[in-house]
Amino acid sequence: MNEAKPFCISKKEVWEAYQRVKVNQGGAGIDEQTIEDFEKRLKKNLYKIWNRMSSGSYFPPPVRTVKIPKKSGGERKLGIPTVADRIAQQVVKARLEPEVEPLFHADSYGYRPGKSALDAVGQARERCWRYDWVIDLDIKGFFDNLDQNLLLRAVKKHASEGWIVLYIERWLKAPMQEEDGRLVPRERGTPQGGVASPLLANLFLHYALDRWLAAHYPQVPFERYADDVLVHCSTEREAQEMRKAIAERLQSCGLELHPEKTKVVYCKDDFRKKSYPNEKFDFLGYTFQPRRSKNRKGKFFINFSPAVSNTAAKAIRDTFRSWKLPQRSDKAIEDLSRMFNPVIRAGSSITGDSIARHCTRRCANWIEIWSSGPSGNTRSCATISAERHTGSHASRVALRSCSLTGRWERGVAP
Repeated sequence: MNEAKPFCISKKEVWEAYQRVKVNQGGAGIDEQTIEDFEKRLKKNLYKIWNRMSSGSYFPPPVRTVKIPKKSGGERKLGIPTVADRIAQQVVKARLEPEVEPLFHADSYGYRPGKSALDAVGQARERCWRYDWVIDLDIKGFFDNLDQNLLLRAVKKHASEGWIVLYIERWLKAPMQEEDGRLVPRERGTPQGGVASPLLANLFLHYALDRWLAAHYPQVPFERYADDVLVHCSTEREAQEMRKAIAERLQSCGLELHPEKTKVVYCKDDFRKKSYPNEKFDFLGYTFQPRRSKNRKGKFFINFSPAVSNTAAKAIRDTFRSWKLPQRSDKAIEDLSRMFNPVIRAGSSITGDSIARHCTRRCANWIEIWSSGPSGNTRSCATISAERHTGSHASRVALRSCSLTGRWERGVAP
């Protein structure tokens, strides 16, 4: 039956794409169909996707627009495809990613297998020690202003089969449905929220920025996570020249640097004692700035290093408060563990162990293991609250004991 179709797409590919989309979950598109609704007629729905994609008759529906507030003020538009459309995009992504992934620069970290935001932050930390100046780049409305023609040229260069280009072009041209139901045609950009969008964004910036920097300025290292970019320079003059050159390069590719958010930063510490208007910057939820540190001999010094930013820390605290732990005294510690550990581990993968330590401090007042040790009995929050002052010394000793024995694994309970 596959031989009668013009495009060679197997049913297994569609099934594996569905499994990935199910794991990632996500909101409903314009048809208001959730994953659960889709699964009610799973076999028929998957067959429809496969049949239309392999015959070339698949046309993506409009993308639902959702506005979310930005940390810096204003709003960001997210495009939410339907469940079926996310599965179709995953099929294309699974074919295209192995073709382009080996081409990407080693210092490109966003949405790539085997790389993470923490890797980018760690690399930036080391380079801030070696280079005195950093350019903190902010591309204005990157996902909304991306040049579709340039992107399709890059896709055509690397796509092994024509149907990959066909469907990517259709996704790029699919209209956006505003919250009032109005359809808005899209001539630029790719919807932020689509399954294939991060891969397409990486492919675009690979040619627009990464490859250009490596070819023309090999002495200038950088880190890029999607459209968040840091460029390291040795002198202020070099930094200013690089900022101008990058702005011209991006402008030739249809993009623009944000004039206010893009800035040159001086990495001040005990050995770099100049004064400069900008001496700190935020990158992937971390604030880089001069900090008091201790060396191996116990002496304090000023070091330019990252820590969780105030914005990220506030988001963590708001998340913990939303759990309303004092009101969950009917739950046993195992129940709380199942409820909250996935969230804490997910956050730890982005912000590091700081979220786990913070959660331990916040939750120690309401979750306790009896002080007889890691093998002791667990008790409910209600029992603890009724018998003693929460956050007691015995509680803290028990928490440390469980941490040392490995029973705490970046979560609120063993």
